[in-house]
Amino acid sequence: MRIPGSLFLRNIIERHDLLFQFVRRDFERRFVGSAAGWLWGVIHPLVLLLSWTFVFQWCLKVPVPHGEVTNNYTMLLFASYLPWMLFQETVSRSANSIVENSNLITKTMFPSEIIPVAIFLSSLINHLIAVGLVIVAAFVFLGHVAAMAVLLPFYMFLIGLFAIGIGWIVAALQVYLRDTAQVVLVALTLWFWVTPIFITEEQVPEGLRFLVRANPLAYAVRAYRDRLLSFRLPNLEDFAILAAYALATFVAGGLFFRHLKRGFADVL
Repeated sequence: MRIPGSLFLRNIIERHDLLFQFVRRDFERRFVGSAAGWLWGVIHPLVLLLSWTFVFQWCLKVPVPHGEVTNNYTMLLFASYLPWMLFQETVSRSANSIVENSNLITKTMFPSEIIPVAIFLSSLINHLIAVGLVIVAAFVFLGHVAAMAVLLPFYMFLIGLFAIGIGWIVAALQVYLRDTAQVVLVALTLWFWVTPIFITEEQVPEGLRFLVRANPLAYAVRAYRDRLLSFRLPNLEDFAILAAYALATFVAGGLFFRHLKRGFADVL
């Protein structure tokens, strides 16, 4: 029996030229024509991080949690926010992606499954730039560059599988239930605060720690902190848990999207 997620992946690979065109189109649509261009994709998270640093470190004087990989609060926040930023942008933009491209889906035999994939790859461009900035900043402010940062592409791949799987689900639902995109924004807001970006699992009340342990983004955040800011070896158990979540979500998303895709042309 062939797994739908693997079928989608094969179809996407076979249509790599079309996927490349969609990635370029998406990237250009967002940034070409503006004065700063692609830099806006870096400026926005930087401003957000500086705002958080001003409020939590300078005003509230929140200490860096004990046992963290660095005492530099800004670097800790920046490294922690990167995987969330990639995931959140992919999922939130995927929600409306099928509806926004309805003209292609209703008039042609268009492989609509590539749209969330193209959104992830487009978001990945900004993500790689931001990762580069963190590496440079680590060298400047911490005096070292973590060699284990070379392993980050494996985590990016797993985050991509997880985000695309969820992106397929919410994109398909949005075709039939037009409130889905708004629900996604609310869900992502709640999800953000149960992801250990500002905090560690130990700071969460004991009775609620299951929310962090069941959160695949928690393992990605911890991995980014360790890979970018320390020389710690990868935690294979954390990597296996993240991989299991990613693969399961990718396959489930493929199943769900393939099932609902049959009615897209009629509803759109």
